Amino acid sequence: MHSRPQSFHMNQSIFSAHESLGKWYNPILLNPATLFHRAQRPTTMQRVLDVLDVLTPDDYAVYVSRFYREGMEKFAPDWCYLDILTVLCAAAELIRPQNYLEIGVRRGRSLAVVLSRSPATNCFGFDMWKENYAGMKNPGSAFVEEELRGIGHTGTLEFIDGNSHQTLKVFLKKFPGLLFDLITVDGDHSDKGAYEDLRDVLPRVAPGGTVVFDDISHPEHPNLANVWAKAIKDSKLPFKEARYADLGYGIAVAVRQ
Repeated sequence: MHSRPQSFHMNQSIFSAHESLGKWYNPILLNPATLFHRAQRPTTMQRVLDVLDVLTPDDYAVYVSRFYREGMEKFAPDWCYLDILTVLCAAAELIRPQNYLEIGVRRGRSLAVVLSRSPATNCFGFDMWKENYAGMKNPGSAFVEEELRGIGHTGTLEFIDGNSHQTLKVFLKKFPGLLFDLITVDGDHSDKGAYEDLRDVLPRVAPGGTVVFDDISHPEHPNLANVWAKAIKDSKLPFKEARYADLGYGIAVAVRQ
């Protein structure tokens, strides 16, 4: 595990003061439509496949790889498909996040995708490492660290073990000024638990930063899209958000203005 840096600075690359253009538009140039557009590129999907080929396969990764390849073979470059991996790949390329927080690490696929496109990112992962979570093996943080060694990560990597409803609050209180350019919420899928995780992290999204929320159309969690909408609204923060639910289990993103 890399040592934690002494200080954290917000990524300034997503800002523009627009002095030469005028003062009327919001200075944040990134929007959800841009993220979704890039995430649907065949090149983005191929980059995700390249990462999956490096990682230790499991049944889900094998299935997703075949799903990608079949869709690309039949419909590329016109195939409009999004999921957590393609969206995170696009976000990592566009934002180059300095600080990334992830709730629900499991085998580290999402982390690996982010780090493959932004190797210097400081990463903080929260997980209970519950064995056989959702019917699949959840081998723990040491396994994930080993998986990430071949990605070329040069930033910090810290795993916080335990229930995010407890550990996240302690962590955020310990670092009150720490903001994140990219956050993924993919942990507790109960309505109450997912809302609590979103409520805790939304104020820590940096201006121009993005939060990604998985499984908004999962058949076993049919209310997560409503949970997402309520959390964004209740935050009273200036987020621009978008959702995709046409194929797969759905994905939602929001960019803070």
